Amino acid sequence: MTVLGLTGGIGMGKTATAALFRARGVPVWDADRAVHRLYGVGGAAVGPVGAAFPGTVRGGAVDRDALRAVVAADGAARRRLEGIVHPLVAEDRARFLETTDAPLVVLDVPLLFETGLDRAVDRVAVVSVDEATQRARVMRRGTMSEAEFEALRAAQVSDGDRRARADYVIETATPEGAAAAVDRIVEAER
Repeated sequence: MTVLGLTGGIGMGKTATAALFRARGVPVWDADRAVHRLYGVGGAAVGPVGAAFPGTVRGGAVDRDALRAVVAADGAARRRLEGIVHPLVAEDRARFLETTDAPLVVLDVPLLFETGLDRAVDRVAVVSVDEATQRARVMRRGTMSEAEFEALRAAQVSDGDRRARADYVIETATPEGAAAAVDRIVEAER
């Protein structure tokens, strides 16, 4: 089995690219979805997060806005949160890998390089688009301000660094270009 790490900055087209892999029958594990499951009602992170950050659990689930506010106000809180959540995410990822025998699987991980997970995969594919398109995509979502977008970009590995460290670069400026790149990867890695 080849394990392909898929990563890219916000607004680069990672979610759409992961869907292209799924459409080609490639099993995809999504780190963001894993965190949502862990934070949801009955999720394994609810109890530990609630104990570490009082007031961040409502209705049996982690209130992401409340948690974000606590973490933003306290630099050490992010490290405490990561100490709780990262091992749970790793367990979820391991279960996924144990339950598939596909020749190619994709781990969709936004912070692949930042967390060192790039060392645990066989190949890395980076989704990428020019900065103006990235910014326009994110601003169209209406979920963050320009300042929040810039702060997030500054906290992540740069697109240039990601591209330099990748085995594959998937340009997502057009759906057709992204699909062709995914087809080439699937053909090469299956």
